[in-house]
Amino acid sequence: MNFETSVLHNQNKKERTIKSKVTPIYQTSAFAFTDLEELEGFYQGNGNYLYSRVGNPNTDELGQLVARLEGTPEGAAASSGLSAILAAILSVAQNGDHIVAADDVYGGTFHMLKEELSSLGISVTFVSFANPAEVEAAIQTNTVLLYTESITNPLLRVENLTQLVHLAQKHKLKTIVDNTFATPLHCQPYRLGVNLVVHSATKYIGGHSDVTAGVVVGDQELVERARAKIVNLGANSTPFEAWLTCRGAKTLALRMKAQSANARALALSLKENEHVETVYYPLEHGEHGFGAMVTIKLAETVNISLFFKNLDWIKIVPTLAGVETSVSHPLRTSHRALPPEACAALGITDQVVRISIGIENAKDIIEVFNQAISKSI
Repeated sequence: MNFETSVLHNQNKKERTIKSKVTPIYQTSAFAFTDLEELEGFYQGNGNYLYSRVGNPNTDELGQLVARLEGTPEGAAASSGLSAILAAILSVAQNGDHIVAADDVYGGTFHMLKEELSSLGISVTFVSFANPAEVEAAIQTNTVLLYTESITNPLLRVENLTQLVHLAQKHKLKTIVDNTFATPLHCQPYRLGVNLVVHSATKYIGGHSDVTAGVVVGDQELVERARAKIVNLGANSTPFEAWLTCRGAKTLALRMKAQSANARALALSLKENEHVETVYYPLEHGEHGFGAMVTIKLAETVNISLFFKNLDWIKIVPTLAGVETSVSHPLRTSHRALPPEACAALGITDQVVRISIGIENAKDIIEVFNQAISKSI
């Protein structure tokens, strides 16, 4: 070979026999074939990979990992949590169908359900899932799906999934549950009869605030349909993002146990603070708490702007679930797109603060919040 050719064709000849301890990063847009027969074999179902938008070992590993953790037969990775949610919904609903969704879901999900699905001819009714009678009353003849979150964002209401599944089965409806906040460590909705479970793997699955990814897992047929939507809409995860997410997931159990214990400790401490009007945390669930999110409503005596300025080493960010404790202001970030009346009805006011608990020493976390409150009165 001449130099110009040789510099391009330097692939390791031992590649097919190398056995790496960890999955390599298949950072490639396409896969090579030895001949036309092998290429045709892919389309006949005899090959695994053709083009990374269609499938890649790293994205497949992420889907399979979360499926295993959730106890489901199949899983598919997507480019973000919202991509996974959209693919999951479109695996069930189509033009002319109707969805009943919880009115206290994440703001980005609320916006997508309300604004984007309408352009596809799918209608959505939002009701309080805390009231089963209200959910049942919202079901129409063209309803196909009930959608909610295992722990809602940001007020941390724990969904009664057994009750929800019973209602769905009674009316022959499918169910989709966003399990991002709980993670498979604390809750496995599929084992309770939920059809599809979605995750923003950007959050606890990845765990280090350095990836953007989503996953949908559940019934085999529905996940296959969701995977087709991911492929055809170009909503696939990239190989490197999927690889990083799988790498982060290896410490999920360690992180979540530590973060949940810290969250419980902070929730109990802030309950004793006279300047905290309400602490939202499901203390009654689990010996060590139930998740690593704590939301508080500060009393009107606390200046909210000063509070955020006095948080010392705790960062203000519009996301959550990293190993470092952080805070966000739902009214100005996650639920900014909601109409003011919807936020008011849910209780999301200017005094509400969402706290994502990290793995720091619990005493240090508690001290920062108590000091920030005392300095802001």
